[in-house]
Amino acid sequence: MSNDIIAQLQMLKRGTVELYREDELSNRLVEAAKTGRKLRVKLGMDPTAPDIHLGHTVVLRKLRQFQDLGHKAVLIIGDYTARIGDPSGQNTTRPMLTAEQIDANAKTYFDQAGKILDTNPDKLEVRPNSEWLAGMSLADIIKLTSNMTVARMLERDTFELRYKKGDPIGIHEFLYPLMQGYDSVMVKSDVELGGTDQTFNNLVGRDLQRIAGQPAQIVITMPILVGLDGVMKMSKSKGNYIGVTDEPNDMFGKVMSISDLMMENYFTLLTNLPADEIKVLCDSNKTHPKQAKMMLGKMIVAQFYGSQAGENAAAEFDKVFAQKQLPDEIEEVEIGAGIITAAKLLVQAKLVQTGGEAKRIITQGGMSIDDSKITDPNNEIMPRSGMIIKVGKRRFAKLVVKG
Repeated sequence: MSNDIIAQLQMLKRGTVELYREDELSNRLVEAAKTGRKLRVKLGMDPTAPDIHLGHTVVLRKLRQFQDLGHKAVLIIGDYTARIGDPSGQNTTRPMLTAEQIDANAKTYFDQAGKILDTNPDKLEVRPNSEWLAGMSLADIIKLTSNMTVARMLERDTFELRYKKGDPIGIHEFLYPLMQGYDSVMVKSDVELGGTDQTFNNLVGRDLQRIAGQPAQIVITMPILVGLDGVMKMSKSKGNYIGVTDEPNDMFGKVMSISDLMMENYFTLLTNLPADEIKVLCDSNKTHPKQAKMMLGKMIVAQFYGSQAGENAAAEFDKVFAQKQLPDEIEEVEIGAGIITAAKLLVQAKLVQTGGEAKRIITQGGMSIDDSKITDPNNEIMPRSGMIIKVGKRRFAKLVVKG
C-alpha cells in the first residue's frame, strides 16, 4: 500500500467510532487510485426539522473529506423515509410528519449542508429517496421485507428494549431500515456515513447490496456530538445546540459556554487541527483554557462566516463579557406603552418564546434591566425607549416604546 493511501486512511479514520471494514476501504481506495473511478459516498438526511446544527456537521465534515480526496458525495434527502420517522435511539414511536412539513424542511437542507460540502456537481449528487420509494408497489415492498427477519430487527437495541418492556412497535418502523438500506442499492454506494445511532440501518444497506449482487458498502460511523449541557446529544429540542445559521456572535458565545472537558471532542470533530496540536491546546499546563476556547470559537465561526467574522466575534465577546460593556449592536424591539410584568416583558421583547420559560429564567436570576437584576416574574415594569433588557449572558434587546 502506498504512503498516499496510508495517509488517506489515517485522515478518514480520524474521529470515527467504527469502520466496517478497514481492509475493504483500503482496497477501494487503491482501486480508485489505479482506475480513476470516484467512490460514491452516501449520507442520508431526513428533513424532520427545518435547521441543522453542529452535531449534523460532524458527519458532513467527514463527507467533505472524501470530496477533497476526489470522490463523489451522494446526499440522500429522505423526503420519503421522513414520513415514517427514524426509530433510531427512540423509545417511543415518532409522530408521522405531513408531506407539507417535510417539503418545507427539505428546502433548507441543501443550503445549510452547502456550508460544509463542495456543491460542485462533479463532487456532489443530491437525490430525494421519493425518486424510487414513492413508486414501489405492494409487491415490491413485500419482496423487500422478505430480505429481513423479525429476529434480526429485534437485534436493534431500541426495538429490543421496547419489546422487552411491552411498549408498542409499529410495523411501519420495521420498514425504515429496509428503506434506508434500499437507498444504498439504488445509488450503488461504496461507502455510507452516519452517526453511531445509524449503525444498524447502514449495515442493513450492506446486506441488501449483497443480496442485489452489488459490492457491499463500507460503513463508517461517527460519534454523536454532545450538546452545550455536556450531557445529552446536541439537539434543537433540548435547547443545547449551536445552529449552522446562528449569528456569528451568538455562535461564538455558545462555544465559549462549553466546559473545558468538552474542548478536545469539539476540536477533534469540528476542526481539521492535527491531534498533537489539539493535545497541546487542551492541556491546561500548556495552554490557558480560555485561550484555547477562544481559538475554537473563532475556527467554528470562520467555517460558516469567514475568518474576519471569527475575529470580530471574539472581540465582541471580550468586550461584553471580559470588559462588561454592551454589544455594539443590540436589536431594537417595539413594545406598547403601559405597565407590564417582567415575565410578559421578556416574551414581548422576543427574548423567550413562552411565559413559562420567562418565569423560569427570572426566578433563576437570568434577567436584568439596565444592569439591575430582576428576580420576580410578577415585578411590574414601566417600559421606556432605550431600556436594555438582558437574558443570560448573550441575549439583549433595546426597547422602543410605541403609543
